[in-house]
Amino acid sequence: MEHDGTVLDVDEDDIEKANPPSYDRSEDLASLLYLNESSVMHCLRQRYGGNLIHTYAGPNMVVINPLSMPSMYSEKVMNMFKGCRREDSAPHIYSVAQSAYRNLLTTRQDQSIVLLGRSGSGKTTNCQHLVQYLVCIAGSTGKIFSAEKWQAVYTILEAFGSSSTTINTNASHFSHVVSLDFDQAGQVASASIQTMLLEKLRVSRRPEGESTFNVFYYMMVGADSSLRTELHFNHLAENSAFGILPQSKPEDKQRSLQQFTKLQAAMKVLGISSEEQKALWLILGAIYHLGAAGATKDGDEVGRRQFARHEWAQKAAYLLGCTLEELSSSIFKHQAKGLQHSTSFRGPPDEASQGDGLGPKVTALECLEAMASGLYSELFTLVISLINRALKSSQHSLCSLLIVDTPGFQNPRLAHQQRGATFEELCHNYTQERLQTLFHERTFVKELERYKEENIELALDDIESNTSLSVAVIDQASTQATLVRTLARTDEARGLLWLMEEEAVQPGGSEETMLERLFSYYGSAQGENKGANLLLRGEKPHLFLLGHSHGTNWVEYNTQGWLNHAKHNPAAQNAATLLQDSQKKNISALFMGRASGATVLSGSIAGLEGSSQLALRRATSMRKTFTTGVAAVKKKSLCIQVKLQVDALIDMVRRSKVHFVHCLLPKVEAVGGGDYRMAHGESPDSGLMTLDVSLLRAQLRGSKLLDALRIYRQGYPDHMVFSEFRRRFDVLAPHLTKKYGRHYIVTDEKRAVEELLESLELEKSNYHMGLSRVFFRAGILSRLEEQRDFQTRRNISLFQAACRGYLARQAFKKRKIQDLAIRCIQKNIKKNRGVKDWPWWKLFTTVRPLIEVQLTEEQIRGKDEEIQQLKQKLEKVEKERNELRLNSDRLESRITELSAELADERNTGESASQLLETETSERLRLEKDMKDLQVKFDSMKKEMESMEMEVMEARLIRASELSGEVEDDETGGEWRLKYERAIREIEFTKKRLQQELDDKLEVEQQNKRQLERRISDLEADYEESQRNIQQLKKKAQRLTAELQDTKLHLEGQQSRNHDLEKKQRKFDSELSAAQDEVQRERSLREKLAREKDVLTGEVFGLRQQLEDKDLEACAVNLKLEQLEAEVQDLNSQESKDEASLAKVKKQLRDLEAKVKDQEEELDEQAGTIQMLEQGKLRLEMEMERLRQTHSKEIESKDEEVEEIRQSCSKKLKQMEVQLEEEYDEKQKVLKEKRELESNFLSVQDQVRGGDIEVEKRLRKDLKRTKALLADAQIMLDHIKNNAPSKREIAQLKNQLEESEFTCAAAVKARKSMEVEIEDLHVQMEDISKTKQALEEQLSRLQREKNDLQSRMEEDQEDFNELMKKHKAAVAQSAQNLAQISDLQAQLEDALKEKQEIQEKMQALQSQMEFQEQSMVEKFLVSRQEAKCRELETKLEFEKTQVKRLESHLARLKENLEKLTEERDQRSSSEIREKEQNKRLQRQIRDIKEEMAELAKKEAEASRKKHELEMDIESLEAANQSLQADLKLAFKRIGDLQAAIEDEMESDDNEDLINSLQDMVTKYQKRKNKIQGDSNTDSEVEDHVEGVKSWLSKNKGSTKNLSDDGSLKSFSPPSQRRYLFDRSDEEEEEEEKEEGGASLHYPRYRYNTNVKGRDGEDKPYETAS
Repeated sequence: MEHDGTVLDVDEDDIEKANPPSYDRSEDLASLLYLNESSVMHCLRQRYGGNLIHTYAGPNMVVINPLSMPSMYSEKVMNMFKGCRREDSAPHIYSVAQSAYRNLLTTRQDQSIVLLGRSGSGKTTNCQHLVQYLVCIAGSTGKIFSAEKWQAVYTILEAFGSSSTTINTNASHFSHVVSLDFDQAGQVASASIQTMLLEKLRVSRRPEGESTFNVFYYMMVGADSSLRTELHFNHLAENSAFGILPQSKPEDKQRSLQQFTKLQAAMKVLGISSEEQKALWLILGAIYHLGAAGATKDGDEVGRRQFARHEWAQKAAYLLGCTLEELSSSIFKHQAKGLQHSTSFRGPPDEASQGDGLGPKVTALECLEAMASGLYSELFTLVISLINRALKSSQHSLCSLLIVDTPGFQNPRLAHQQRGATFEELCHNYTQERLQTLFHERTFVKELERYKEENIELALDDIESNTSLSVAVIDQASTQATLVRTLARTDEARGLLWLMEEEAVQPGGSEETMLERLFSYYGSAQGENKGANLLLRGEKPHLFLLGHSHGTNWVEYNTQGWLNHAKHNPAAQNAATLLQDSQKKNISALFMGRASGATVLSGSIAGLEGSSQLALRRATSMRKTFTTGVAAVKKKSLCIQVKLQVDALIDMVRRSKVHFVHCLLPKVEAVGGGDYRMAHGESPDSGLMTLDVSLLRAQLRGSKLLDALRIYRQGYPDHMVFSEFRRRFDVLAPHLTKKYGRHYIVTDEKRAVEELLESLELEKSNYHMGLSRVFFRAGILSRLEEQRDFQTRRNISLFQAACRGYLARQAFKKRKIQDLAIRCIQKNIKKNRGVKDWPWWKLFTTVRPLIEVQLTEEQIRGKDEEIQQLKQKLEKVEKERNELRLNSDRLESRITELSAELADERNTGESASQLLETETSERLRLEKDMKDLQVKFDSMKKEMESMEMEVMEARLIRASELSGEVEDDETGGEWRLKYERAIREIEFTKKRLQQELDDKLEVEQQNKRQLERRISDLEADYEESQRNIQQLKKKAQRLTAELQDTKLHLEGQQSRNHDLEKKQRKFDSELSAAQDEVQRERSLREKLAREKDVLTGEVFGLRQQLEDKDLEACAVNLKLEQLEAEVQDLNSQESKDEASLAKVKKQLRDLEAKVKDQEEELDEQAGTIQMLEQGKLRLEMEMERLRQTHSKEIESKDEEVEEIRQSCSKKLKQMEVQLEEEYDEKQKVLKEKRELESNFLSVQDQVRGGDIEVEKRLRKDLKRTKALLADAQIMLDHIKNNAPSKREIAQLKNQLEESEFTCAAAVKARKSMEVEIEDLHVQMEDISKTKQALEEQLSRLQREKNDLQSRMEEDQEDFNELMKKHKAAVAQSAQNLAQISDLQAQLEDALKEKQEIQEKMQALQSQMEFQEQSMVEKFLVSRQEAKCRELETKLEFEKTQVKRLESHLARLKENLEKLTEERDQRSSSEIREKEQNKRLQRQIRDIKEEMAELAKKEAEASRKKHELEMDIESLEAANQSLQADLKLAFKRIGDLQAAIEDEMESDDNEDLINSLQDMVTKYQKRKNKIQGDSNTDSEVEDHVEGVKSWLSKNKGSTKNLSDDGSLKSFSPPSQRRYLFDRSDEEEEEEEKEEGGASLHYPRYRYNTNVKGRDGEDKPYETAS
């Protein structure tokens, strides 16, 4: 040990495996990794230290009674457990109630909850919580049963049935069953309470230091002045024969006053009237006054029994409503029929008393006590009837739920009382033993039988198959039950209750004789100990020890006065008659009304009234228990009634599905309530040290919880019939549902279930197929239920969706019909409006109602008459139905009563026939014995006659000798000498024989001593071998348990591996799907490559077309040359006309310029095509790069997946974590794949869009080229025709307007883009600030995390050191325990040696006396005395050594407690640090997520910013190109203006000037609307000013146009760089309008190639 350096040796067999720290507070003991006693104790201590008093123990519940009332029983907590499954809820007493209620609703089977445990372990409190939860959650129709009403019920039961004892401050002294009946909807329909085994003698007699029932103290303190006057409580007696004295402490009086007020309020809630309450107080007051009256001591005469104080007896008689003489006669003066024993089994209850010889034996005080106990028994039965009256209901009920609460195990030695247990405590312990037997039967016997029936092999050798033998000691009946009370004792083994009943009627029967017979049947043989037998003798003759709970709870019973319990006292029976004949109407009315109904069964079970079907069924079941077989005759026996009551309780519970709750007592002081702890300053949450480990260990061993948990873990606790399992879980396998259909029965259910289980992919070790049902391991069925609930919710959601779709379609159809109807109504209203003023229609509408009035009135009268007839019929039918219902109810109750009576009569007849047969056999036996005796008598008579003859002959001889003495005097001397010599010889022979006898005796004694020594050695060897056998058995059990735990752990690992394999298969399927997607992507890539080849072919075709266009251009040039030649010819022909020649030259120059422009445009188109090819090549390269990166990423992911699969195959234990990582990586891969797919599709769209745009652009160029050629041809034709070009002017006007609009739109777009860019800058600044703040917060949290990690490491080091200390302390404690066990063994050896020495001393003393009597030498005696003194000194030395070791043991226990406390504090601090660390990690994770979101937002904002910048650049390029086109347009306008000045006529000149004037005004208006940039529009303004000046000049001189006023800045038409995309319709319109005088402006679409953000050309279109 670390604290003192000692070394503690611990036996290897005493060491058990410990569970990991994560199992310290496991909610279910069955889930522990290693299931052993120490692990269970440790888990319970840890949970109890954390105020977790509830723990699952497989299907059962373990509750450790807390020292203080925790706040875990509120309505909020109830709602938390409402509707939950057991697997989803924490351990709580409410979860047991919820589980039972859920099973009741699903299976429609009766349920019961049985509470087991010792007195003071909290069974009654848990029963109250169970009832309150069920009433609160289930509810009731009309809210009949409220929590307030049930609280009132338990307030009354606590007052009338509980009292304070040395073990428990509020101990129950009766057993009761709460029956809750539920209807079809799951609500509480009715309720009732049945009580039994009431300690009615506690009113008059009880152990020292204990009190009577609480209601007496409440009434004496809480009664008001009028009630005190009426009860004569103004002056209370100073002493009482019953010990009922008023309380002396003020705090007790205050508490009693509050409780009495609460009791009166509870009675008011239950509808107990004031008169009924008054009747109860009167009876209680009468009992008190009877105790104050007392009784005289009996004298020699029988009739002198009377009251000691008649004035108090007079008060009692007044309160009971009778005279003093009647009261005295009922108590002391018994009827003759009550004093004689009745042998008739059919006699009435009054004749069934067993008081033969009762008069002289029963004292006056016993008669008085019997009357008081009888009165209180009747009063308690009345209270139960009143409670059931308030709880009953006439509603129909379907099934019931029973809650069984009985007093726990009573053991006075547990409270350090030096007294024996009473008969009432024996009855309560017997009830608990029977309930423990039921638990053993349901947990072990039924399960093993079911496995055997279903051919399931399960190795459970270490589990005991039989129950405790203490039940047999109490109630075992003989094989042929004694139906008649005979005086002959038989040797057949019977229990204590039967022996008491037999000894009570024996003339010389006593408790000592009863005990001797009991020990002869069940006592231990010589040399046996407690472990071999459960019945031992006590230190005194009237004491005996009985080992309850499989020998873990030894109770010492005192049998003094027990036979009085088996004797009927007429005073107790006269109590009911006295109350029924009372002169007080409120008392007599209550008891006369109760006497008419069967509310009490054979004077034992109360609360059987009830009108519901389930209540009648329960009453019939209990009556059957009391009227079957032996019970039909023995049911009047007071002792056998105890067994019959418990039999009825067990039979009622056995018919239902039982849920067990084991209530454990933490320590002896805990049961005394909270006062003990508060007096010593102990806090309510004092931790683990509030548990008494030895007491808790004894309770666990007695309840066999470990064995139950072991069979629960190793076996198959959940099972279902094949058909039920298939119908319930086939929703999980839809393909099997389609295969078998929804048939209720399948031919081969087992095969269908096997297929279902295979489809569910369950591990083989998790289920087992029986002959008729399928069995599951613990937890498997609940997992299947969760899957079923999930699938059911999904199916219901789909069904709801289908229903909603159908309803929506129906509603739509209805709307269509309504629409049609509305249209019809509208049509009719229109028609009505058309004919409403028509006179004939008015006449028709006026006359038509008058015609139908008469018919309508007649129909109404007929209908009214029919309604009245139907009403009369309905009332008649209702009346008949009510009458029939009443008759049926009455007949059902009558049938039930008759069936019960018939069963009673049948059982009575069977008992009578058995009795008759027994009497016949007895009579035959007696006749045979009589004949034998007669033969013996005759033989004896003959022998007597022969002996008389011999005596007569001897007398005659003697007379003859006397007559001959005188004659033979001389001869007589000789005879005398011979006689004396013979006497001396005889004396010598006697001495010789005596000496030989002494020698032989001494030899025999020596042999005896040798044999005794040998026997003692053999006994010691036998005991040693027995101890070795027990140790080996214990070791074998421990090893078996560890082996089973290992097997279960292995099965768990196998199931886990199975789940991992399922996940692996799922992952492989997902991986194959991803690979399929990759294959599809590759195929798509190949398809795109093929499309690319097709597009390349199309580009090649476009190039061919371009070459063709070049050839056409060459042809045009040739044509131009021809035209030049023609012009030369014309020049030669018209050489005289110089003006015309100059004009033609100018036109030629224009045409040449035009051709040059076309050539330049062709060059630009070739450059554009080359740029497009370069962009296409760049896009192809980008696609190839993306394809390569994507393939590399896919290959890297494939390699990662392969590595993950290899690591999965290598490391099975880390499979779950790796699978999660792989899943995350797969999600990333899929995300990247989707992004690459989207990028690929966008690139593909861009490529396609680019190719299409190239094609469109080429086509537009082709059209433009054609238009230019057409324009040139038109110009040439115009030159030939010498006509001015008006259409050219119109085109220029339109082009000018379109340029203006384009410029304005570009400026506006640029401004909006600038605004958006500013907003984006602001957003970027905000995002950067937020990011900076989050980074600072993240760094701060990281620093805190580092600090916490350092602190955790320090705490971990401290904890490791503490754990080392704790381990050393545990080792030391184990060493101390081993030393203690050794010392205890030494103490036992010393005690045994002491006992042997005492026996030897007794033997030596007897030998000394014998030797003294036979005059043996004195020195042997002195030697033996010296030996005795030496042994006494050894004994004193051993006693001192034992005391020293006990003090050392106490010091070791204190050290162990201190070390455990320090370890608990360290563990709690570590848990707090871990929780804080987890909280900080969650905060860091949240901040990281926020950072990632902000980073995403920042990236999105930067992307939008980049896009907007690209848009701005494209718009600026477009604006520049538009301005350049506008400049070219103005140049062309100038050239056209110059041409116009030469050729325009006056009329046309005016029109042209007007049109130009309009165009300028429009431009001025648009300029005013759109505020453009001065720098960019200055040149345009110059051109506009030039046009204005030119117009002003033309207004001054309309006919003479000077060359100086022309706009020289204008360029010829051949230099235009705009794209005309006119439709064919517009061209046709222009051709039609060429001949007209007016000037029209056709619509053109102006296309400009704008550079987008992706580098492609997009058409920017405007229309004017």
